[in-house]
Amino acid sequence: MSSTSPIPADDPGLAQLYRDFDSRHLNPLWTQTADLMPASPAPRAVPYVWRWSELYPLAERSGDLVPVGRGGERRAIALANPGLGGAPHVTPTLWAAIQYLGPKEVAPEHRHSQNAFRFVVEGEGVWTVVNGDPVAMRRGDFLLTPGWHFHGHHNETDHPMAWIDGLDIPLVQYTDTAFFEFGSDTVTDDSTPDVSRAERLWAHPGLRPLIGLDAKTNSPIAAYRWEHTDRALAAQLELEDEGHAATCGPGHAAVRYSNPTTGGDVMPTIRAEFHRLRPGASTRPRHDAGSTVYQVFEGTGTVHLGDTVTRVTTGDLIAVPSWTRWAFDAESQLDLFAFSDAPVIERLHLSRTYIPEGA
Repeated sequence: MSSTSPIPADDPGLAQLYRDFDSRHLNPLWTQTADLMPASPAPRAVPYVWRWSELYPLAERSGDLVPVGRGGERRAIALANPGLGGAPHVTPTLWAAIQYLGPKEVAPEHRHSQNAFRFVVEGEGVWTVVNGDPVAMRRGDFLLTPGWHFHGHHNETDHPMAWIDGLDIPLVQYTDTAFFEFGSDTVTDDSTPDVSRAERLWAHPGLRPLIGLDAKTNSPIAAYRWEHTDRALAAQLELEDEGHAATCGPGHAAVRYSNPTTGGDVMPTIRAEFHRLRPGASTRPRHDAGSTVYQVFEGTGTVHLGDTVTRVTTGDLIAVPSWTRWAFDAESQLDLFAFSDAPVIERLHLSRTYIPEGA
């Protein structure tokens, strides 16, 4: 904002005006325009890579020292973006953590307003019980815990298991809309079915049961299984080999997890996708409004974050804040799980993407 005449800095009347503003909890726009309305997003969050090779040993040590039970509720270690002043948020709208459950341990049930998911990089043997429905957790599975659903976990094996949690905690916290409630001190169903009741009803491709035909805010599918994700990605690349335009770019297959009742995102605040790059393939550099977190499910490659290039490998987690220039290059086949705040950004009509010329 410009003015035809400068405001004298030593004007005693102006100094008194500002003191009166302060005493009445007021802020003049003319001193803050650049901060409130930047020419492009200027996020406090910074691009950052957390190494699975460092995260997992720390989770193991936590397993030896920190019990699971009421109060702490979960042995979950949040990723704290270095740009957010110590807040336990991976981006301003998203929360991510590595959760670790030891042999034969049970995490008690509770529920909360925040929407949550789990993604498994390795291991099996834990069941998450969502509203009384036991859901097996295995490598490559993407599992939902929508807001206000009771949930707990039980490990039926003699070995530990770790996975990542993703939630919309910062968004709910910012809007002062959080609620929390304890449930059972154990889990309401400790059985171990291969397939949950929700999957038996809803997880049949292209087929929708003729019950509950109203659109559901959250996907009713409890788990999106790795075998289906893997098959869908492989099919895209096979079609590309046959000369069909079936991928996002040369050697780049991708799928979005969807709500079968709406065709939209699995939850109203979180989008989840899976990307596969063939060896030597790359994504085009781009900027996106809104933030995304990637986890390398398998393979090695490099990620470009602004002017920095970092090598990544299986399990590593990558924060891409709003409007950061980013791209991936694959060395081996590179499989990437991604989640973002895109449903919120799009619903508010704030979505924007920029792909530099020649990229």
